[in-house]
Order: sequence, then C-alpha cells, then structure tokens
Amino acid sequence: MLFFFTAFCLAFTAAATDCRAEDTVTLIDLSQPLPEWAAFYDAAPCGAADSAEVPGLPVCFEHADWPQMRLERPGEVWDWSAYAGVGLSLYNPTDEAFALCFRLDNPGTDGTSLSNRLRTTILPGQHLDFTMRFVRKDGPGLWGMRGLPGTGQYGEGTALDLTRISSLQIFLPNPERSRTLILKRWFLFGHASDAEEEVPLPFIDRFGQYKHAGWRGKVTAEEELRQRLAKEREQRMHTAVVSGYDRFGGWADGPRREATGWFRTEKIDGQWWLITPEGSLFFSLGVDCVGYGERTFVEQRESWFDWLPGETETPFCQIYTRNSGAHSYAEPIGGEGRTFSFYQANLMRKYGDSWQDDWRSDAVARLRCWGFNTIGNWSHWDILRQSEMPFVVSSGFWGIRLIERSRGYWSKMQDVFDESFPRQVEKAVAGLTEVWKNNPFCIGYFFDNELAWEGVQDGVLSSGAEQPARQAFIAWLQERYSSPDQLNRAWAADFGNWDDVQGTGAPTQAFTQDMSDFLHHFALRYFTVIQETVKRHDPNHLYLGCRFASAPPEVVRACSETADVLSFNLYYNTLPANFLKNTALQDKPVIIGEFHFGALDRGMFHTGLVGAKDQKDRGRLYRDYVESVLAHPSFIGCHWFQWVDEPVTGRWMDGENYNLGFVDVTDSPYPELTEAAKEVHSRAYTFRASFRNESNTFNETAP
Repeated sequence: MLFFFTAFCLAFTAAATDCRAEDTVTLIDLSQPLPEWAAFYDAAPCGAADSAEVPGLPVCFEHADWPQMRLERPGEVWDWSAYAGVGLSLYNPTDEAFALCFRLDNPGTDGTSLSNRLRTTILPGQHLDFTMRFVRKDGPGLWGMRGLPGTGQYGEGTALDLTRISSLQIFLPNPERSRTLILKRWFLFGHASDAEEEVPLPFIDRFGQYKHAGWRGKVTAEEELRQRLAKEREQRMHTAVVSGYDRFGGWADGPRREATGWFRTEKIDGQWWLITPEGSLFFSLGVDCVGYGERTFVEQRESWFDWLPGETETPFCQIYTRNSGAHSYAEPIGGEGRTFSFYQANLMRKYGDSWQDDWRSDAVARLRCWGFNTIGNWSHWDILRQSEMPFVVSSGFWGIRLIERSRGYWSKMQDVFDESFPRQVEKAVAGLTEVWKNNPFCIGYFFDNELAWEGVQDGVLSSGAEQPARQAFIAWLQERYSSPDQLNRAWAADFGNWDDVQGTGAPTQAFTQDMSDFLHHFALRYFTVIQETVKRHDPNHLYLGCRFASAPPEVVRACSETADVLSFNLYYNTLPANFLKNTALQDKPVIIGEFHFGALDRGMFHTGLVGAKDQKDRGRLYRDYVESVLAHPSFIGCHWFQWVDEPVTGRWMDGENYNLGFVDVTDSPYPELTEAAKEVHSRAYTFRASFRNESNTFNETAP
C-alpha cells in the first residue's frame, strides 16, 4: 500500500538523551511481565533478546503503515503533571538505522489536537533513551525552539492536560521492511519546572551560535569570517569543479536526445531522465532555500543574546523586521513580534557593503564546486534572476475557501469545488509564469507544499450543507445511487434524506470504496485545474506537482494522471528500492523536493527530521541517500533542504532549529558534508547509467 509520512510524524527528530536514573520514575519495566492493558498493533513480542547483556522485550514491528505498541487503560487516565516528559529506553539490535515515533494523547484526540508527537532515528546497535518533553499549557521558559540546549526536544502538537493522559504509543512510520527493537523501560523524567532554570542566560553569542559549548569550526572573532572567505576562495581557484557537466549541468559525455530549447522528461531504457534544452541527459541535484537565511524572534527574548544591534547601529539595525502569523511555538507573544537574522548579520560582517552581490556570486560558485546543478525551491529570486544554473520555482494559492471541518498540520485543505479555486489558481499561475516563461534555465513549477490530503474525506463528510465540496460529494453520490434508501443499503446507514449523509460507525466495503473514489475525484480536479492553467500560460515548462508529505494512493494516482512530474518530500535514511513500485499509477517521473540529515556535534540543539551520529555520518548518509535515488528508475532528481542551518533559537514561523544546512549560521561550510556531496555528484551520471535496463543500451542519438 502506498503511504507516506503524515505531517505530524515529519515534525521532529529527537537525539539520544542521557537520563540519570535518579531523575526518572519507571512506568513499566519491560523485562517483566506486561500489564494487560499494553497492546500491540501490527507488532508483537518476538522471543528472547539476542544478548543477555540487553535485558528487555524484543518486539517485531511488521511492514505496515504504523506498527505500534500502545499503553492505554480504557476509561482511565494518568496524571503526569509533576514531570517534565516521558521516555523509552530501547536498543536496536540490527545493522540498519530507521525511524520511530512517540505519540501521547488526551481523551478526544483526533491525532492532531490534544496530542504530542516526536520522531527520531535509532542507529544500528544503538542504546537510546528516547525522550519527549511535554507541551504544557503554562509553556516553557525557553519558547520558540523545537530543540533545547541540553534538555531534549519538546513534542509537536497542542498543549496537553497532563492530569488526563489517556494513551501513549511507540510506532514505526511506514517501515520499508519488518524491524526488531528491544524495549527496556518506559519512564517519566524531570520536574515540571522551567527549562530556563537549566540554561544560563544569555546563551547565544554575537554570531548567533550557542555560547556555552565549543566545537570544531566555531567562530570566536569577526576577522575569522574574512580569513575563512579568503582561504575558501583561494582553495576554490585551485580546485577543479566536478567534471562531466555541460553548461546546463547535464551529462556532457552522455547520449544526446532531441533538443527543444526547454527542459523536458523522457524515459530511456527503463529509466526516466530530464533532458536539457540542448539535448543532454540531466539528473537534478539541488539545494533548497539558497538565500539569506531564516529569521528568529527576539521579541521578549532579548536576555537570551550576548548582542543585538541598537536602534541606530548601522548596518545591522536594518535587519530587524516584524513578523506575524507564526504557525506554532510563538504563543507567548501571540505569534507576532520583532525578528532578526544572525546569518544576514554575519554576511554583512564577512563581505562588507557589497555583501549581497558578493554572497550571491560565492553561493553559485560553491554549488558548482560541490557538484550541484540545480538551485532548489524557495531560493531567493535575486539569485534566480541572474542564474546560469538550472532552477525550480514555486507558488502557493491564497484566498481560497477551506474545507472548514478538515484537519491538517500546516492548514486545512482547500475546497477545490469552490468558485474561488480556479480564480486564484489563474491569478497565481499567471503571475509566476509571466516572470519565468522565457527562461530556459527554469526547469518548471511546483505549486503548494505538503497539503493536508489526509483531512479531505472526514472534512467533506462532517462539513455543513453550505460547503461546496460537500455539495459536490452529494451530487457525485447521487450519480451512483438513485435514492437515499439505496445508499442506506450500501452503507448500512439510516439517512432520512441526502442532507443527512455523514460518516458511519462501522464502514462497509461500499462506503470505503465510495470515499476512496471521491478522494480521487477531488484530487483529480485539483491537479487538472492547475495543469491546464499552467499549460495555457506556459506550455514549455514542467508542472512538478505539489510536494507530497501525506500522500494517499488515490491522490498520488490523480497526480500521475495529470502533472508532468510527481514530487515528494521524503525523509528516509535511503530511498526504499520498492518506492512507487506495484502501484496503480501512470508511469511518470518523480522528483524529491526535500530531504536532510542533522547532528548535534556543532552547537545545534536539534538534528532535524533524520538524525546522524555526527558530521561525518551526515556525509555518509548524504552519499547513501543520493545513490539510492540515482539507482531508482523513476526518479529524476533530489533536492536537499536547505542551504543554511535554521537559527539555533528557532525560525520565527514554527520554532524549527535544525542542523540541516550545507553552511552554518556563520556561512562556514560543513566540510564532511560538502566533500561527500562532491564525491557522489562526480560519478552521479555513470552511476545511474549502470542501473539501466540491461537488455537495452542507450541510443547515442535521438530517434
């Protein structure tokens, strides 16, 4: 079954946290008999531990969507309000790393509200204390950050009533194969006190770095920024760029295909490829968000920083701005306040008055040196306008009526049957294509990102009669069923008329099939309206899809029937070899819009969505991931998220403070990552070609 991480499991990755025994209270010792209310779903205890040195409960998690162990006492709740968080000690006896997630609920949760979630990666042979701090109604003293210095990660989700905890679960998010873990004990840790008491203030230095630790490459003086710039430029002058690329980044020595003057796709000997405007084979290796970095709130957090510029301290005072409408993690200031960018301040220190032009020139030179051939999504338009490197662009849609009773992480789902939908699509597409339609370096367009497809079915069923999507659903049902009585027989329901139609307690096969078919109908309208609008305004560039996170199979199928390319944000250690295989999709090429790996050995507080042991391990994971994508015949590219680390005090919109950059806040590259990228990129084309259909060979010229 085709299924991908939903937004709630993509929100965080926790690192190993050492909890001293005296700071914890054991909930369940898993080396002892289990309580009767411990349950397993698509998972089961599976014998004794491999080693007597690892006492605990071996659990086999099946190859299923969400195999899990759940602690839940029907009709009862726990009071954990005296504690800071919950944890699980466990051991990975296998030789592979994989993801696992926590979920903690209050009664009445829908999986998004009244729930905390957290995700981590457990490494081969790792003993891990996987801990999650509670999101409390009174909030932490240190707010606006998903990872905290030395105290572990907060769960993602709404504030919990910690006197009424109804369930706790550990699950694997869509494992690509069966997995085994040895679970040792569930425990509570810490006290319900501010994390601020544990971190001396201020804790951020003038360069935006964590103050209370040292590490390789930490900047301690302003002149180091200029010294590093001079050294890097000198090294680049004497270092050959990755060979084998033509001027578009295509395979210079590879087969030639028809040149159309624009990027297009073609399937050759069982593999999908992009084709450059000049007819070379092209595999897109990109970095997202090549720009001046994220902002962080300084409003009501001034005491956290060694330095913030004064009101007249030029040029740095010009960096201040106000941001509003934060998605999460800024509740203490109502989601609105003053923000600052330490990355931009460091660029000013490094380059001086011409910092924008000089940084832009160096950024492109770095990308070429590291073997990239694409500037990825959400990159600064100033760098795209002057780019002689291929790039992608994107837009969202605004002013569209939402499905009011739907749910979603970033937003509720758009109502594609409302009259505002085609109108706003027309407006956004016309504006974007007008800028880029004559640029041959533009590969194509993404529209939207990580939409809440999982909320469509329930949202449509439970919305009021005035909701256009519900009206479309009822009209669609009336084409299948001649009367409410016929529908009642199929759904085992008792609706008096069409207005009464809603979800049923025990879904019948007909109900399940109808909801699946309508979801495809809904998605097909979404993709068709966009595809037709794009091609009307710009027939030469590719429509690259919607960057799936949650991706029900019916929706992916609709996308494959309309878009030129499917796009997914895929946070795995490596791409599963069977991804998208054996599915009822139209044969279309696929691109990865986001992936990354992070570690905690260079002053960051959060690894990001897939954790690494250290920076060397980040480089290894990057190489392995790119190789796994190159080996898959459906994929035509993968784009790393993102150029620079997020602010250590959290990006303003949602508190993310992940180690996900190719450069850090001081604009210093991570050498272990850049060297790994350069190495795998240098052999990308020949490596991919080695996986072509062995029964065929490339045609050296276009047919």
